[in-house]
Amino acid sequence: MPAGLIALALGGFGIGLTEFVITGLLPEVAADYGVTETTAGWLVTGYALAVVVGALGLTAATTRLPRKPVLIGLLVLFVIGNTLSAIAPVYGVMMAGRVIAALCHGAFFGIGSVVASDMVAREKRGSAVALMFTGLTASNVLGVPFGTFLGQALGWRATFWTIAAIGIVALVGVAVLVPRVRTPEAETPSLIRELGAFRSGQVWLSLGITVLGFGGMFGAFTYIAYTLTDVSGFPSSSVPWLLIVFGIGLFIGNFAGGKLASRSIDGTLLVVLAILTVVLAVFALVATSPVLTIVALVLMGAFGFATVPVLQTRVMHYADHAPTLASGANIAAFNLGNALGAWIGGLTIAVGLGYTSPIWAGAGITLAAVVLTALAAGAARRGRAAHDVATSGVATV
Repeated sequence: MPAGLIALALGGFGIGLTEFVITGLLPEVAADYGVTETTAGWLVTGYALAVVVGALGLTAATTRLPRKPVLIGLLVLFVIGNTLSAIAPVYGVMMAGRVIAALCHGAFFGIGSVVASDMVAREKRGSAVALMFTGLTASNVLGVPFGTFLGQALGWRATFWTIAAIGIVALVGVAVLVPRVRTPEAETPSLIRELGAFRSGQVWLSLGITVLGFGGMFGAFTYIAYTLTDVSGFPSSSVPWLLIVFGIGLFIGNFAGGKLASRSIDGTLLVVLAILTVVLAVFALVATSPVLTIVALVLMGAFGFATVPVLQTRVMHYADHAPTLASGANIAAFNLGNALGAWIGGLTIAVGLGYTSPIWAGAGITLAAVVLTALAAGAARRGRAAHDVATSGVATV
């Protein structure tokens, strides 16, 4: 594989770390700024909403620009945002840094996937894209626990300085190792053609399932540090190690979901989301037990992230002639789900329902995703049946 893929994977690692590491550091950040848990949780919500804006706006705005310079510019934005977070003297500046860093998230993964596939032979493109996204998975399995440990040991600002440094290394790697690939004129992306994918009702249903399916898991995960320490009774020093356990579940789920997606997209989604709903409900019931909490963390990570490759495959399937912007929109939908889950979870804490209430809320959101998936699958079956009838020339009354 070309060395440029490693640079892209490193960029994905840093971006994933920026998004998720804050969940393990919320207690420290809230204490430093003197804000409530709910207010600190807006650092998660604000990032996710900014990803939505960047995934759609920046991807659309840079559609016809050379891809390598765009990737470098996005990583510059990433470094600026994390540096601002590291030095932020007040909460408002911290939020601004999170927003700036988030703007590059969706566009980097969308454009980076295209660049990765252009660097290899056609038959190896799937492997190239998978290698790039390995950075995102690794950020959850290894980066988030290490970042949380570093933040607890040296202060949460040290974590964001480290992330900024990772961004600089990735930037240099992209500049040096990623080739400048010329796109044939006939294959130059067209914004109008890309927007045409949104005429499909199934694309919109896919985006809705992504918002609800990922929002339920993330609503439970956003305040997990408080659940682990205040409900399950773990010391705060255990949180990084417990996040490693959660990360192992993510890795297993991401791998399994990718394999299952090739068999039955909607069938896999229905089963996985239904099991995730049950896992979240049971987790809320057994959160006072340290042993059962560890088991629930693995299962929540596994079934939560098993949906990711399936959801991405579904939206690309129904936008197969113009997948770039639809793919970016799905990344936006993941983060809109993050924002929704974090917001609802914060509300349940704010009204005094306790630190298991975000998990209950997550179960409810995920149940809504199951219902929407069933409706979308039914509509898809009816659409295929109608198409088969039309193409076979069978008359209908």
